[in-house]
Amino acid sequence: MTAAGVLVTGASGLIGSALVPALEAGGARVIRLDRRPGPASRAWNPDAGVIPRDALEGLDAVVHLAGESIAGVRWSRARKARLVSSRVDGTALLSAALAALERPPRVLVSASAIGIYGDRDDETLDEDSPPGRGFLADLARAWEGATAAAEARGIRVVRLRIAPVLASRGGMLAPLLPLFRLGLGGPLGSGRQWMSWIALDDLLSAIRHVLDDEASRGPVNAAAPGAVRNREFARCLGRVLARPAILPTPAVALRVVLGGIADEALLASARVAPRRLLARGFTFRFPELEPALRHVLACHGREIH
Repeated sequence: MTAAGVLVTGASGLIGSALVPALEAGGARVIRLDRRPGPASRAWNPDAGVIPRDALEGLDAVVHLAGESIAGVRWSRARKARLVSSRVDGTALLSAALAALERPPRVLVSASAIGIYGDRDDETLDEDSPPGRGFLADLARAWEGATAAAEARGIRVVRLRIAPVLASRGGMLAPLLPLFRLGLGGPLGSGRQWMSWIALDDLLSAIRHVLDDEASRGPVNAAAPGAVRNREFARCLGRVLARPAILPTPAVALRVVLGGIADEALLASARVAPRRLLARGFTFRFPELEPALRHVLACHGREIH
């Protein structure tokens, strides 16, 4: 990026907090938009339909990452409503505000998720694959659809379908590492389900890539090409940590504890291919799982073998 202005929503989250300094290091002037503003960020309130219009003026690009995490507690009706509101309503508010500008930004990169594909067994999924079924698929479809106003205004919109992120702090590894370090990790359910993932460093590079690449638009899968089955993921993580990883967690136990999130987020199979990124010349630094895990866990500051 050049010295152009870039607005980042969700700037305090896992991805945003790493993206902002990466953009600034490349010379961009970054404006942070958060629900809880700090000295270097502006406030917005998607629930109340409040967005600082003056912060949107003169922008070259917007990266929209805001949205409540799906991880954690069971999906109650109230929790589902919050997940929808934080993604769909917030995206619609931002999209409409950008569309109303006299000089809108040239590009909006709006986060989505590979959950849009649902549970697809062994099928290889690219950006032309139709959405799947279930709450997460319906949520992602509505989330992406909320960018319609910006697209109609002529803004280049990239809907970045992000896979679970491997990061040194947070991300998909956060709930797994304590168990695996104790030798209590293992496959989930049958372990046959495909797991797609992306290293945080590659995700940041992918965002910068689609910001600058004028031919990138529409859905773009942000997932490493090296998807693995869940049992292979467990073996690989155990190997990197030098711990056994053979204790399976039965699917029924996951369903009892977590409810619907178990089937859609942990037991679902999604073998996602980053076809459009690769076609546009993007190179993954970590296309395969084991080198990615070793890099991430080395950054975690713990000894690995």
